[in-house]
Amino acid sequence: MIKPEPGLERLEEHGAQLAESCLERARSVAPVLAAAHDRIDAERKLTDDVLQAMHGAELFRMTLPRALGGGEVSPQVLAQMTEIIAKADASAGWCLGQGSGCAMSAAFMDPEPARQVFGPDNAALAWGAGQAGKAVACQGGYRVTGSWQFASGGKHATWLGGHCKVFEADGSPRINKDGRQADRTALFPRAVAQMHDDWHVMGLKGTRSEGYTVTDLSVAAPLTLDRDDQAECRSEAPLYVFPTTLVYASCFSGVALGIGRGALDDLITLANTKTQRSARSSMADSPVFHTQIAELEAQWGAARAYQQSTLQEVWEIVRETGALSVENRARIRLAATYAINQTTDVVHRVYRLAGSSAIFEKAPFERRFRDMHAVSQQMQARQSHYETVGRQIMGLDSNSPHM
Repeated sequence: MIKPEPGLERLEEHGAQLAESCLERARSVAPVLAAAHDRIDAERKLTDDVLQAMHGAELFRMTLPRALGGGEVSPQVLAQMTEIIAKADASAGWCLGQGSGCAMSAAFMDPEPARQVFGPDNAALAWGAGQAGKAVACQGGYRVTGSWQFASGGKHATWLGGHCKVFEADGSPRINKDGRQADRTALFPRAVAQMHDDWHVMGLKGTRSEGYTVTDLSVAAPLTLDRDDQAECRSEAPLYVFPTTLVYASCFSGVALGIGRGALDDLITLANTKTQRSARSSMADSPVFHTQIAELEAQWGAARAYQQSTLQEVWEIVRETGALSVENRARIRLAATYAINQTTDVVHRVYRLAGSSAIFEKAPFERRFRDMHAVSQQMQARQSHYETVGRQIMGLDSNSPHM
């Protein structure tokens, strides 16, 4: 298990050591993932050997509180980890990002229920998108009914969560201090949910981001939480100041960058062996290709540098102040959106430059293309985020739940 922090006086040294330890753990399992990606796609799930390697390296525990054996690592480190993993296999990287965001919920729970969910070595929490459930107050907790979609990692999850609107026992909406209807996330064992076999997609096949349903399920109050209410947070660690959606943004932009890095490396390998039909020289000797690969390296590198520098700078501010301003939320949103969209363009251009080699399943290009274009369709890559951030830059109310 990850060791607890040795003392405040060694915070900087411990943070650097922990970050490098996390990245080394990710690097250590990457060969297992790369060797399994065909089976992951074919079986539409992370295979047993992949899960054994990832759990053995404690990758799904990096955002848990240290009291639970977690790492409390920064969004910057999480982005680097998912980049490493996604270069080996995009579905594994995506599941790691999703699981990392979900695991942050442990900081909003009392110790005993948190251990119930996250204590086992193979613990993994997954949940679907949106407040699609209904939680009706009852003695000791809630009766939960709902159907949710896109629970990435749902196939290997030990627990699921359902985001719900809250109702009183008499059926009236519960109103929070802001005058809006309250919502809570209910956690329950995966075994009690009805899973939907509805994840038949072109890319990120192994994430098994399928839907699920529960009906009139009794959930004890300690197994529910409000992730957006800092008053419920039991930890003072900087990580839990970040909203889950921006941790997802950090992780999923890391996934995109990992796919892009893999695609560029694949193209360089191909160029060293291929002479295109009717070409006067090999790709490796082509001045045109030299220009193109250099431009792509710059495009990918600029996107990564922007993402990493933004996450590092904001992390330092949060550590010093204990708060995350709207301005810094917007900075993360912009850097993540930009990284995903720029890398999507890089992967698309790599696919075109690879020529007919790109269409064969035995080569990696079509898989990178499929996975990247699945990432690009997810909420974190929406072009509308630019408008939201632009409004914030201009001093206007962005009014977005994704900031």
